[in-house]
Amino acid sequence: MDNMDELLQEKKERNKLQLMRIRNLPSIPTVIIEVSEMLENPRASAKDISHVISQDQGLVAKVLTIANSPLYGLPRRVSSIDFAVVVLGFEQIKNLVYALTLMEAFKSVSSKYWNKKKFWSHSFVTGMLAKKIADDLGYPKSSEALTSGLLHDLGISVIQRYFNDEFVRISELVELEEIPYAQAEMEVLGMTHEEIGYLLINKWNLPLDLGEMIRFHHNPSKAETNKKLTAIVHFADYMTQVTGIGDFNWDENYQLDGNLVDILSLGSDVYVSALISTYSQILTKEFKDIF
Repeated sequence: MDNMDELLQEKKERNKLQLMRIRNLPSIPTVIIEVSEMLENPRASAKDISHVISQDQGLVAKVLTIANSPLYGLPRRVSSIDFAVVVLGFEQIKNLVYALTLMEAFKSVSSKYWNKKKFWSHSFVTGMLAKKIADDLGYPKSSEALTSGLLHDLGISVIQRYFNDEFVRISELVELEEIPYAQAEMEVLGMTHEEIGYLLINKWNLPLDLGEMIRFHHNPSKAETNKKLTAIVHFADYMTQVTGIGDFNWDENYQLDGNLVDILSLGSDVYVSALISTYSQILTKEFKDIF
């Protein structure tokens, strides 16, 4: 066996090790199970669902923050979870609870290479803009775009919390050797944060479209079950880097997928450029003073 074969075998074994460790990640959060069961109960009321959500004040604050975002487009301020459930509807509330609870499950304190506020801002802006893009393009389930945008980088938070030594090594490689994060992830973990997020979604038996979006949000052309949803999140993610509003360091040198025009039926690159200008203005207007 030559050196190249040895390196490939070593990487293969490392991948297996990481997969075994990922299987030891926590079970799906209880609040998701409770809300899902309640939504399947035809007798459940908005008040019942509100009661479950209200037990987690951090979750309450984030739901209200999203519901009151200018990009959500609600005509009046949402001041309570009860009202949010009524205004947004059961399906959108379920999607929000899924996304926000998963994010909460992997939150951790800031450190030299981890800015938790920056990560939340990036997830928030990507989710809100993904919903706006979905609405503008007539995508029928814009709440899915919001959820997907919130969770697209779930794998990064998993690495940071559960593989912190590797997270630090990845960050140091990028800082000292000036290589892309994707390359550093492969060198240290043998897989990317997109793959890790995808594996976690599968472990929890959450929707296939969500898992595939996470796996291919940097390359929506590779998606199979829902290219359009993946491309919408990809576009929103790209816009955070273009504007510097809600941007995140792991997305440095972000490249827009060359097939975006065809996937989203945008007509031409000229129209894409016009959209980039429009969404840049929207983000600057709505979020510049916040982030």
